Amino acid sequence: MQELQPGADVDDPLAPYLAVDRSRPRHECWVTGHMVAGLDGTAAVGGRVGSLSTAPDQELFRRMRQIADVVLVGAETVRREGYGAVRLGDEARAARQAAGRAPVPPLAVVSRSLGFDWTSRAFTDAPDDAPTHVITCAAADPARLARAREAATVVIAGEDRVEPALAMQALADLGHRVVLCEGGPTWLGELVAADRLDELCLSVSPMIGGDPLPVCVNPAGAGITSFGLRGAMVEDDTLFLRYERAGGSDG
Repeated sequence: MQELQPGADVDDPLAPYLAVDRSRPRHECWVTGHMVAGLDGTAAVGGRVGSLSTAPDQELFRRMRQIADVVLVGAETVRREGYGAVRLGDEARAARQAAGRAPVPPLAVVSRSLGFDWTSRAFTDAPDDAPTHVITCAAADPARLARAREAATVVIAGEDRVEPALAMQALADLGHRVVLCEGGPTWLGELVAADRLDELCLSVSPMIGGDPLPVCVNPAGAGITSFGLRGAMVEDDTLFLRYERAGGSDG
């Protein structure tokens, strides 16, 4: 056992995440989960993740999108958190363009029901070069599916339900090599159960007493998945942990 001691200040908290080599995914594309949990493992307060997040976590959350080719979110999280299109600062946009990437990654929303307000910011604020993606299944309501195609880039990934492996393959086929999943807990659990989560960036907020909702909801029959700790930082009592799937790249 080793005791972790405070170390040197990190000039840029995003730098350790930018330095990770995500070019060798175990499957179709590299999938990073970025989640926040309270000390008791809860993933929300009053139904919202934002209420659990501290100021340092909120800053890192926004900036982490720089690593992504696409930002993946479950439909309920989009509704509850009032998601809009992805935004990045000028410096981050310039760095992405210098690396041959799009200035901002598109948002991708997972939904079987397609029960959205298509006039919400998640769809209307998306730039022309990064339209919002909607990942659904073939059994989706035909009328809603037609409406989705008017508002977003539609991806079919499964017959009766969205299959995580098919969804990741479809995103890879669209050129998205690094997928940043921002939740929610149910979709994160689906990715883990399908062995599609390469990396988990977990912020531990110094709070207890949130909703009885864990940071990852595993589907019935899911097995145990092991991860290795690859990094740890702290700011204002918020702990930032980075794990990679056991057997994956050391970054």
